[in-house]
Amino acid sequence: MDLKDNPQHKEGPIARTIEEQTAKLPSDLFLWAALGSMAASLTLKILGKNHTALFVGQWAPSFLLLGIYNKIVKVEGHDTES
Repeated sequence: MDLKDNPQHKEGPIARTIEEQTAKLPSDLFLWAALGSMAASLTLKILGKNHTALFVGQWAPSFLLLGIYNKIVKVEGHDTES
């Protein structure tokens, strides 16, 4: 049995709303955000702001994970039943 067919594994209204809005964003937006945070981190490091550079640099993995989530939502979507 597919997980989508199992009524115990349905998405809630909040997750469904987030998926509907997230699917509207282009997937490369998250890649550019990750690259931007790495560039900003490097710039801050060069300027000697080490703690801020580390903080901003740690955003990159989060942006990439959001990009993966975005792609999964676009491919799989939320529950097909309304």
